[in-house]
Amino acid sequence: MPVAVSTVRAVLGWSAGPGVPDVDASALLLTGSGRVGSDGDFVFYNQPQHASGAVHHLGKQAEADSLDVDLDALGRDIERVALCASVDGGTFGQVPGLHLRLFDTASGAELARFDMEAGTETAYVSGELYRRGGGWKFRAVGQGYANGLAGLARDFGISVDEEQPAVAPAPAPARLSPPSAPCAPGVSPPSTIRSGAGQGEPSVRLTKGEEDLPVDMRKRLSLRKQQVAVSLSKHGMTKLTARVILVLDASGSMSGLYTRGTVAGVTERMAAVAAQLDDDGEMQAWTFASNPARLPDLVVGDLPEWLRLHVRVGQLSLFGRKKPPKGLLPGQVDMRAVGIQNEEQKAIAEVRAFVRDHPVPDPTLVLFFSDGGVYRNDEIERELRAAVEEPVFWQFIGLGRSQYGVLERFDTLPGRRVDNVGFFAVDDIEKVSDPELYDRLLTEFPSWLRAARQAGILH
Repeated sequence: MPVAVSTVRAVLGWSAGPGVPDVDASALLLTGSGRVGSDGDFVFYNQPQHASGAVHHLGKQAEADSLDVDLDALGRDIERVALCASVDGGTFGQVPGLHLRLFDTASGAELARFDMEAGTETAYVSGELYRRGGGWKFRAVGQGYANGLAGLARDFGISVDEEQPAVAPAPAPARLSPPSAPCAPGVSPPSTIRSGAGQGEPSVRLTKGEEDLPVDMRKRLSLRKQQVAVSLSKHGMTKLTARVILVLDASGSMSGLYTRGTVAGVTERMAAVAAQLDDDGEMQAWTFASNPARLPDLVVGDLPEWLRLHVRVGQLSLFGRKKPPKGLLPGQVDMRAVGIQNEEQKAIAEVRAFVRDHPVPDPTLVLFFSDGGVYRNDEIERELRAAVEEPVFWQFIGLGRSQYGVLERFDTLPGRRVDNVGFFAVDDIEKVSDPELYDRLLTEFPSWLRAARQAGILH
């Protein structure tokens, strides 16, 4: 049937009673291929709003669960919105009176009602909204799945986290003592590098635990610390100390960068910044998607194990509401709680709170990585404007060139005493050399330091 209104409410209804299992409504936003564009195109109880704002899961009332769909707000790549249902603790054959009603959200008028009968199914596509001839139509479907919400989601291209048994830690890498470790030409072994500058060279710090790293990683760290020192010396900052905080985007669109090892490589390169700038060589770290989560501090000597345990993409929280997390090793974050959407403002607020609650005499440099998809522009701007008077510089690095919103244009926004935000994006960070990366990373930080001291923000 044609749908002539711009916003609709889909209400999944049933009759409750003894032995009737719990029922949930959900929606899948599908492209012309019949699959989602990303995991963010699944709207359900643990991911209640699409990034576009076009689809909202409103939550349950008595014997009903509802979704709002703004047809005009759907992107042109979205051809269908599948209206789905799942059941927990039984089958749909145990759910009497199952039906779907479609309403005009503006007027409240009922547009359609579809009564359904089922048997052993635990997931269901009850109906769908689809484009046709420049408008929208509704079709009753009534197709069931016996393998639950996870099976339904997989059929439409969603990557679903299975609950895995605990994984035994990998054996610790073999460690070589400093005398036997080969070094790059012209570079002293890490145990003998002097912290004071000599013969006009920039100062390179010794880092506790550096000698415990695998030899190749130790060699890379040594060279990278030297490059960080060179980049800072170009701005007259040869003896700078600063607290370094790392923030990693774990949203669903980042999954390829995690799988390819790009994020692990970025983290290793940022560890050199902390090793050179921070007195103790440690780096605080956060991951974020729908929600932020603080990770254990990154200690240089533990870098290989830290990368293995904590550089992980967010996950759909299909089961998080009803089942406790399983298979997590000590210190690991349940990535289902982190989710897969882009909520940068939450991570910014949490880092700001940490800095306020843990003051240090040195400035703080936040290295914030994202692949874009920014849509909370007003909230992000409010957080960063409020942070102007704080001893923190926010350096945002885009991994690709896609919808950075306010982060990309923050430099041009008026009304701030100092410019506390830097931004640049690269198409493929793995192809950017260390000298170029550290030069770009540390270009605006020294300027902010001078301005913040002049303004009395730093002492």
